Amino acid sequence: MSLEIERKFLVDTSKLPKLENGKKMIQGYLQQRSPSIRIRVQDNAAFLTIKGDAKNNITRTEFEYNIPIKDAKELLKECKGLLISKTRYEILHKNHLWELDIFENENSGLIVAEIELEDENEEFALPEWVTTEVSSDPRYTNASLSELPYSQW
Repeated sequence: MSLEIERKFLVDTSKLPKLENGKKMIQGYLQQRSPSIRIRVQDNAAFLTIKGDAKNNITRTEFEYNIPIKDAKELLKECKGLLISKTRYEILHKNHLWELDIFENENSGLIVAEIELEDENEEFALPEWVTTEVSSDPRYTNASLSELPYSQW
């Protein structure tokens, strides 16, 4: 069993470092809830991901598998809700990797920073560009954004 321990934060864009080497992603959900089943295409790679319910708002089971890109593109046509388009940037800050997602289309204007941890109680330093934690707000999950996009809040 694989666990994902992830915390999410909003971002002050005026304090961001220069962003380079962003990766475009398109993802959709065959199932948004318990468990969520996601299809993601990133560059020339594709993944099927199954995520369980979040425990303590930040920990959940996660299983991810590489799948053929042709299959992923077909599966995206079967997804429920909106497809999520975003560009992801990786930023190393004090020995932790942060993933910064800049959303597009119906979720344009939303920027979320995520950090994956080894333990729920792991200490980490917040970059100056991180603001409010939204880990416990279900609206900020990508599955929720496919049902109710940021532009409709």
